[in-house]
Amino acid sequence: MFLPITGPFLGRRLARLVVGLVLFGVGAGLMIEANLGLSPWDVLHQGLAVQFGLTVGTWTVIVAFAVLALWIPLRERYGLGTVLNALIIGPAIDATTALVAEPSTLLPRVALMLAGTVVVALATGLYIGAHFGPGPRDGLMTGIARRGPSIRLARASIELAVLIAGWLLGGTVGPGTIVFALAIGPLVQFFLPRLEVDVSAA
Repeated sequence: MFLPITGPFLGRRLARLVVGLVLFGVGAGLMIEANLGLSPWDVLHQGLAVQFGLTVGTWTVIVAFAVLALWIPLRERYGLGTVLNALIIGPAIDATTALVAEPSTLLPRVALMLAGTVVVALATGLYIGAHFGPGPRDGLMTGIARRGPSIRLARASIELAVLIAGWLLGGTVGPGTIVFALAIGPLVQFFLPRLEVDVSAA
């Protein structure tokens, strides 16, 4: 069940989608190099990398497609943004961690962590605002929520589960995890209306 690639402002929306997904990977990579704690899903990706090898970005792609498989019984409809989300973010994470070294002192690490959180929020506003379908993890949350739990409960339950699993596997949990959890919602709420393409205006 693939959402059609149609609608007004197609070129602008595609550009925002791709830029947003690349920036999402950049932001996640900056948080990895800060080494102060990651978002719940990236704690899982890093934990899998610690235990089984491969890079964090590679595991980001693998987990994304594993989550997409869970969409089948949920009968979620995926779009171009869903597929590109699964393909682009992981390589962007690996490129960022290859280019940016972990700082040796605390203040630059804090700056990297804060910058990563803001960049992820900005990127989320860009790719969601392009209207090409949800990312794999967001679609899992909404698919579960449509079958009973609230969006808030579904998101909290999923992210708590992956956070605990990632931490047990060796992923980094720390103050950056808390900052991300508290700041990402308000930041996305700030960026999204400013970056969303109004497809109803055409």
